[in-house]
Amino acid sequence: MRNLRIGIDTGGTFTDFVVAHDGKVFSFKLPSTPANPADAILEGVARAFSDTGAQSTSPRKGNNGEVSGVELVHGTTVATNALLQRKGARTALVTTEGFEDVIEIGRQARPEIYNLLVKRNPPLVPRELRFGIAERIAPDGSVSKKLDGGSLETIAEQLVEARVESIAVCLLFSFANPAHELEIERVLARTGLPLSLSHQILPEFREYERTSTVVINAYLIPLMSKYLGALQEGLEARIDGTSSDAGNEISSRKSADKGWTLRVMQSNGGSVSASTAAAEPVRAILSGPAGGVVGALRVSALAGIDNIITFDMGGTSTDAALCRGNASTTNEATVAGLPVAVPVIDIHTVGAGGGSIARVDEAGALRVGPESAGADPGPACYGKGEEVTVTDANLVLGRLPGASLLGGEMKLDLERARRYLSELAQKMSSFSHKKISAEQAALGVVAVANANMERALRAVSIERGQDPRLFTLVSFGGAGGLHVCELAAALRAPRVLVPASPGTLSALGVLLGDVVKDYSRTVMIKLRRLNASDLEHTLEKEFAALESEATRELAMEGFGNTGGNRAIDNQTRSARSIAMRYVGQSFEITIPWGRRFAAAFHEAHRERFGYADEARPAEIVSVKLRATGITQKPMIRRVRSAERYKPRPEFLAQVTLSGKKVSCPVFARDQLTTGAAFKGPAIITEYSSTTLIPDTLTVKVDPWLNLVIE
Repeated sequence: MRNLRIGIDTGGTFTDFVVAHDGKVFSFKLPSTPANPADAILEGVARAFSDTGAQSTSPRKGNNGEVSGVELVHGTTVATNALLQRKGARTALVTTEGFEDVIEIGRQARPEIYNLLVKRNPPLVPRELRFGIAERIAPDGSVSKKLDGGSLETIAEQLVEARVESIAVCLLFSFANPAHELEIERVLARTGLPLSLSHQILPEFREYERTSTVVINAYLIPLMSKYLGALQEGLEARIDGTSSDAGNEISSRKSADKGWTLRVMQSNGGSVSASTAAAEPVRAILSGPAGGVVGALRVSALAGIDNIITFDMGGTSTDAALCRGNASTTNEATVAGLPVAVPVIDIHTVGAGGGSIARVDEAGALRVGPESAGADPGPACYGKGEEVTVTDANLVLGRLPGASLLGGEMKLDLERARRYLSELAQKMSSFSHKKISAEQAALGVVAVANANMERALRAVSIERGQDPRLFTLVSFGGAGGLHVCELAAALRAPRVLVPASPGTLSALGVLLGDVVKDYSRTVMIKLRRLNASDLEHTLEKEFAALESEATRELAMEGFGNTGGNRAIDNQTRSARSIAMRYVGQSFEITIPWGRRFAAAFHEAHRERFGYADEARPAEIVSVKLRATGITQKPMIRRVRSAERYKPRPEFLAQVTLSGKKVSCPVFARDQLTTGAAFKGPAIITEYSSTTLIPDTLTVKVDPWLNLVIE
C-alpha cells in the first residue's frame, strides 16, 4: 500500500505531470486540450497509473499494485482564461445605494496617460445588473441606516427575472460589520444562485478594489465549479471505476472517503481543496505561474542560492518573479485590467512564449506575440499551423537538434517551418528593400521575443530598485533554456540555474506547495493613541479571531484539529503580520508582527522608498494571518559525483549563433551527472526542454543535477 501524488500544470500548449510514487519521481507532458482542459488531465492520470502499476484505491481490493491514497494537485488556467477572454458568468452586483458605479468609475489613474483616445474595458457587471439597496454601515461598524427589507425582496425578484447566473454582494464598510451582507445572503439564497460576499472574500477597506475582487469571484464561480465538478467526476470514474450520481457537484469529503483528493493551486503559492477553489476562484487566477515560483525556490534553496529571478517561458507566455529566500506577495495585482486584492505571488507576465506568433505590422516592423498558436494548431513545425512562431525560428536556427520534442514523441517539420519563415522574410524584405533570408528572419524573431521577455525581467528587478547582477536567473518552462543565457547577458546576471526537468518544474511546484490560507482584517489603529500594552491586547484579540477561523478551515482541509483556537500543531503553522503606513499615505507595507514592529516598518520603508521618517506618526491598517497545512513532499535526491567522469556529446549540430553557423556539440542531459563540466557552445537536450549554452559560458552539473551556467 503506497501513496501516489500527481502534480498537474495546465498550460496553453502542454499539460505537465509530475508523479511521486514509492519514493520515486518522474514527469511527462501531453498536449493541452483547450476545448476541455480536463481531457488532457484524465489522459495523464491514466498514464500515471499505468506507468506506476498503481490500481484502484478502493479498500475492498487487495491487489499488490494498490495505492493507499491518491492526491492530485492541479495548477489551472481556467479562471485566468475566463477573465482574459470575458467568458465568465452573467453576474449581478448588490451594493450600497449610491455606489452602484464604483466598478465603472474605478480610480483616477489612467492606464495610458498620453493617449487621449484610450479605450477602457467595460466592467464585468453591466449597469442594468447593478442593484443599490438602502442601508449604511458606519466606518466603526455601527449601523447608520437599517437595511431595507422590502427593497431586498424586490431585488431578489429582479435577479431571477434578469436570469443572472451569479451574485456579488459588496456593501460599504461591511468588513467592520457584516450583518447586512449576511441578511442579504439569507434572502438571496432562495434564488439558488451562487453568492460571493465581500466580507468573506476580502474583509478590508478600499471599496473599489474590494468590489472588483468580489465581482471577479462571482464572475468565475459557475465556470470554475462546472470545470472542477466535471474533472472530479472524470477522476472518480478513472480512479475508482465508478461514476458519480451527483452531476458536477464538488465534494472533497466524498473523494477523500474513497482514498483520493483533488487540490487546486492558488495564486499565493499554496493549494486548497477543490470545493474551496470552486467557491473562491479569484484566489486561483495565477494558479499555474505560482507553482513554478514554488518549485524554483525549492531547487535553488537546495543549491544554496537565496536571491533568484524566476524565468518561466512556456508555449504561450513568460512569467517572471523576484525572490529573496521567499516568494514576494502582493495584494495590488491587476489581471485583465482589473484589480485583484487577494494575496498573490508577485509575478509579471508578458505574451511571449514558444508559440508566440511573428508577423510584420503595417509599418513594416517585426512583431512577436502576444497572440499564440497554442496547442492547436500550434507552431508551423507541428504540422498544422500556418503562422511563424518562436519555436519555428529556433528550429530553423538549428537550436532544436533532431527536429523533435518530448524525447522524440513529437516530430517537428523543419521544411514546413522554413517555408513559412521564408514567407515572413519576403514580407520583411519588401519593407526593408534588401534581401532577408529565412535564417535572418528567424534571428529577428528570437531577438524581438527576447526583448519582450527582457522587459518582464526588468519589471521585477531594475524597475523596483533591485540589481539583477546580485541575483541568479532560474530558468524553467519548455522554452526557457533556449533563451535564458542571452537574457542573462542582457541583464548582466552572473549565473543561470536550469533545474532538472525544467519543462515540468511548475507541476513539481504544485506538489511542493503546502495548503495555504490567507486571512486579513482592516483595523486602522494610530500608534500614538494607544500605549504598548493596549495595542498588544487589541491586536491579540484580532489575531485570535483570525486564528480561530484558520483552525476551523484547516480542519476542513484535513489538517489539525478543531479543539483549539490556534492553528498550530505538528501538521500546521501560522504566521502573523501587519500592514503599516505613515499617516496620510495611500498604501501600506506588510511586515511580520513582533515586538520590534515599529523599527521593522521604518527599515522596510527605507528599503522600499529610500527614506524613513521615524518622527512621523504611523498607523496599523490591517492585521494578516497566513495559516499553513504542511503536506507530504516528493523527495529530491542528491547525486554523488562520478569519478573520472567526462561527458561526451551525442553528435554535432550546425547551429546559427550571432548570425554565424557553428558546429555545436549536443549533449543528452540524462547522461550528465554531478561534476560534469564543459564550455559552450553546446546544446543540452532532454525530454521536457532544450538548453542553449553560448560560447562565452561554462556549464557545470551540481549535486542536485541542476545546470549551473556562468
